[in-house]
Amino acid sequence: MSAAPPVGKNRQVRQPLVVAATLVCAASMLGLGLWAFLDPPSFAGFVDFPPYNEHLIHDAGAFQIGIGAALLVALWLPDGLVVALTGFAVAGGLHTIAHAIDRHLGGHDSDVPSLGLLTLVALAAIAARIRRRTS
Repeated sequence: MSAAPPVGKNRQVRQPLVVAATLVCAASMLGLGLWAFLDPPSFAGFVDFPPYNEHLIHDAGAFQIGIGAALLVALWLPDGLVVALTGFAVAGGLHTIAHAIDRHLGGHDSDVPSLGLLTLVALAAIAARIRRRTS
């Protein structure tokens, strides 16, 4: 089976079923991720996998939100690298926040700056890639 025929420069005809499936998957990742990130005790009660670990649930939420963001961006941008870097940047930024708010639970002093730096590296790569595509 062949891919959809190109329309214009670097654009493809959107298949409604694929778009709908992508939106459903993105909504599930974003919804569950936000729930886990914003209300870890409630989310932990729902999934029921003891022992409870607030930081682990914050991290899981951060990464689910990153996946959801990447799925949404993929519907609008044809550049797979920008899509992947966006998912990484969203997850990385939230992961950095999780380490900052969970400092009292453990971790290392280097966690927040090193995770934040990786997020900034991804954002810089996204900006460079987009600038290159538009010039």
